[in-house]
This record gives sequence, C-alpha cells and structure tokens, in this order.
Amino acid sequence: MNSDSRAAPWPYRAGPALRLPMVQGTVRAGFPSPADDFAVKRHDLNDLLITHPAATFFWRVRGSSMLGAGIADGDILVVNRALDPLHGDIVVAEIDNDFTVKYLHRRAGKVKLVAADPTFPDILLREGQTLSICGVVTGAIKKFR
Repeated sequence: MNSDSRAAPWPYRAGPALRLPMVQGTVRAGFPSPADDFAVKRHDLNDLLITHPAATFFWRVRGSSMLGAGIADGDILVVNRALDPLHGDIVVAEIDNDFTVKYLHRRAGKVKLVAADPTFPDILLREGQTLSICGVVTGAIKKFR
C-alpha cells in the first residue's frame, strides 16, 4: 500500500476570507429553549474546516455507501492530504485509478476499505492491485436547499 498522498486534483489558490457570523452557544436538537444571548463572533469557514490549506481540497460525493457515517450523495468532503491515515479514519482512496471514500481498516499488516453501510462489501486488495490514500476526510459540507 502506498500511503503517500497524490497531488491534489487542482492547485490550491487562497481566496479572500469570508467571515460569517456564528451565534454564541449552541442550538438544541431536542426540546426548544429560549435564546439566552445572541452575541455574535465572525468566523471564516476555512478557519473552522481547514488546518492545512496547501494540502486540503474538496471533493463531491457520489453514492450512498457512507450514509451511516453521515456522508450522503452530493455532500462535499473536506480532504486533508497532510494527515497520516490511521485505522478507523474515513479516507479518499484510489484503487487502480478508481476513487472511493471508505473507512480505512489496518489490522495485522492487512488493509481493507469498509463502507459505513453493511450491505456494501469490504474492499480487499487483490494480487496486482495498487492502493493509494489520497487524503483523510476531516469534514463534510451538506446543503439542504
């Protein structure tokens, strides 16, 4: 297995910061509560999602094998090439020029890629196949409308 990251599909070009407001505190996903304080601090999504700008890229997901991990068809993955992929990480991997997003499993010198949906089979490397980890998924961006 080659754990060295490949070149990003496109070069990183820093754009202007876009600082958006974030309400202080949290919002309940259970029973509603009265809003305590709406003190607002501005945040840039790049600061919240990206730790290594030159080694990070976005990649849109196609498919449903990672729904159990909260990654749906059409989501945009934040992929960091600077991180060493660890057992249990969600990674973007290339197997013989095909790309996939899966959990990385490393046990006793063996590597397999595992979907978050148990109806999808594990991906085990066959003789002659090459595996390259393109990066570790550190976040996902969802759009609802």
